[in-house]
Amino acid sequence: MDQNRLPGGRIIQHVKKMTRLIKDLPINIAERALTTVLKSQTRINLTSTTAADIALPSPRPGVEYTLYAHVPFCESLCPYCSFNRFLFEEKKASVYFNALRAEMRLIAALGYNFKTLYIGGGTPTIRMDDLCQTIDLARELFDIKEVSCETNPNHLTPEYVEQLKGRVQRLSVGVQSFETKLLREMNRLEKFGSGDMILERINETAPHFESLNVDMIFNFPNQTAEMLSRDLDAILSSNAQQVTFYPLMSSNSVEKSMAGSVGKPNHKREWEFFNLINDRLTGTFVPLSAWTFVRKSAGMIDEYIVDNEEYVGIGSGAFSYLDGALYVNNFSVADYVHTVESGKTPVNALNHYGNKAQMRYWFMMNLFGMNFDRQAFQRRFEEPIGRGLWLEMLFMNLMGAFQKDNRQLLTRRGQFLSVVMMREFFSGVNNVRDLARKNLSPLELASATPEKRTTSEA
Repeated sequence: MDQNRLPGGRIIQHVKKMTRLIKDLPINIAERALTTVLKSQTRINLTSTTAADIALPSPRPGVEYTLYAHVPFCESLCPYCSFNRFLFEEKKASVYFNALRAEMRLIAALGYNFKTLYIGGGTPTIRMDDLCQTIDLARELFDIKEVSCETNPNHLTPEYVEQLKGRVQRLSVGVQSFETKLLREMNRLEKFGSGDMILERINETAPHFESLNVDMIFNFPNQTAEMLSRDLDAILSSNAQQVTFYPLMSSNSVEKSMAGSVGKPNHKREWEFFNLINDRLTGTFVPLSAWTFVRKSAGMIDEYIVDNEEYVGIGSGAFSYLDGALYVNNFSVADYVHTVESGKTPVNALNHYGNKAQMRYWFMMNLFGMNFDRQAFQRRFEEPIGRGLWLEMLFMNLMGAFQKDNRQLLTRRGQFLSVVMMREFFSGVNNVRDLARKNLSPLELASATPEKRTTSEA
């Protein structure tokens, strides 16, 4: 039978012609093409419908969920950060933590249970007594076995570590770079000290936890290959069991703001930098996700989005992904506290994913987690992935994303393309955060806006 006479046959023939043309394209061109498509998709898929009195669904039997708790306070704001965050105020933070624990009780009353808790920010360790109370309550309400918590280098002190030991199994430290020039441009040098000082604190802290992860950024505007190589030297010499190298993921507004001070990120360098990271870490570390590496002697991964497909987010600006829908908590701390104190969950935006969007989300997350399984896709969506996502699979196959001997494993090119997917997905999420921030009061908006710096200051 003539294939052109089948439904979609002409499209298939056109695609085949196109793929013959792109098969040998450099990876940088493939990255640009993929980025363009994903920017369009995230604009569609991450457009939330705002409504009043949105309730979280009840948990489904047999589904394992992760609990994410957001603490949106920082002592100062980093210019590249797009997360929901505000300048720290003692009284406001104290009230907030009380509301966070109240929301946790509301989630327990809905019937949810969790084995893992991930606490992010902001700076979760900004009020240690409240943080410890929150972790202790989570263990009372749920069957928590593992707690992951983010912190900053200035909180790697004996006093803080002593309170976290036993409560937190996986500590994640936001370092971003050990380079003095980059730390200054990120507004982190004065706050956290030099790279040498930070490295010393990491080495002293790491033995007290089952896993200590170091968060790093690559492809910062003024970063060079030499700078990145020195960052890798520091990681290799450290006691850190795990390192995460994120590509710079900014919202549109943050990217514009950075362009006026430190410049725009150059995506042409991403493939070069990605290869440098993988080449240098291979042998000492092994990849557990597309951008997370763990020492061969360790085995824990500090990525809540990899552990479970679905998760509940609590706290101001937190996201929940449940049964094919994205739920967004109120970004205003004042409104968040008021809603929780009234006995309601603080969700004020909702986006239902269609079946195709759910497929793409599953595809992206499983590629990212380096756990791609065709049979799992078919069980989940009741059709082969070659039919449900035929164009995506065609693109990835032509780009050499899968190893020939086992199509569930990614090649280096496949790992990089999954990083591009995640970069654009999180950039899209950051744009959603930007839209949410526009509804903040002038006072809260001022507290959520980093101080502008000139090029000379940077």
